[in-house]
Amino acid sequence: MGRPDVAGRRPSAAARTYYVENPFAKPRMVALRGSPMSLALFEHGAQRLDEIVRPGMLCAFDFDGTLSPIVTQPEQACLPPEVSQRLVELSSHAPLAIITGRSLIDIRTRLRFEPDFLVGNHGLEGLSSGESDAMRYMETCASWKHALSAALSDAAHFDAGVQIEDKQFSLSVHFRAAQDRLHTEQQLLKLFAAMEPRPRVVAGKCVFNLLPQDAADKGSALERLMQISGAPSAIYLGDDVTDEDVFRLQRHDLLSVRIEPAADSAAAFFLHDRIDVVRLLDELISRLRKLHSKNA
Repeated sequence: MGRPDVAGRRPSAAARTYYVENPFAKPRMVALRGSPMSLALFEHGAQRLDEIVRPGMLCAFDFDGTLSPIVTQPEQACLPPEVSQRLVELSSHAPLAIITGRSLIDIRTRLRFEPDFLVGNHGLEGLSSGESDAMRYMETCASWKHALSAALSDAAHFDAGVQIEDKQFSLSVHFRAAQDRLHTEQQLLKLFAAMEPRPRVVAGKCVFNLLPQDAADKGSALERLMQISGAPSAIYLGDDVTDEDVFRLQRHDLLSVRIEPAADSAAAFFLHDRIDVVRLLDELISRLRKLHSKNA
């Protein structure tokens, strides 16, 4: 479906060329957790939910590692039934968006329902401003893929466990299956540094995402979706470095929640793991039901 152009793309995106995530760091902020053992923490988060949950709010989610468990092979990812059921229920109470690094063609095959908004390639697909540069991005990614494929074919220097995922407007280079991940990571970074044009490299969980320097990101995508939907507030749930573009927005009308704590995250709150995602979805559904009952 056609969407208006994305406005207000942040010029600082190109400067954030390479992000480093430390999965072993301790959390720097209060964690939001929906378990009885963390009642005090949940009450603190509940106060913020009181401010954010309103009629017409936007509920937005990342896919991999957030709605779907992380898997060794990207093509094996799927939406668990218990999550899918709750998302369908949630979408009957509020506009729902999925903002993913996957291509639109890919993500549509993994959903059991049609969300109100579906944005792919970290913000490059699904919003027309990102698509206006589509041909240039496709040509750039094709040249990157050619260079990477040629380099990675050298079995003497590169691990056979490295996998290139071609998403047309961006590339993902997975190395979860590499025998020596640290060495492979260092090799890949050197390889990326020599590529032309220089990609914006965003590190994830055993993956590097390569994007054009001037490309949209998840943060600009979420802001555009709020504008399109007219949402008075929004919640965004993500787990990875590309989601930090949303977390850094620091908007008073946005509640940002990260899966698993990280010391350098800009997210306002954390869930300790994906087990709490279903509980948070139930909390949102319950609150929205009560609001609708009051307004009926």
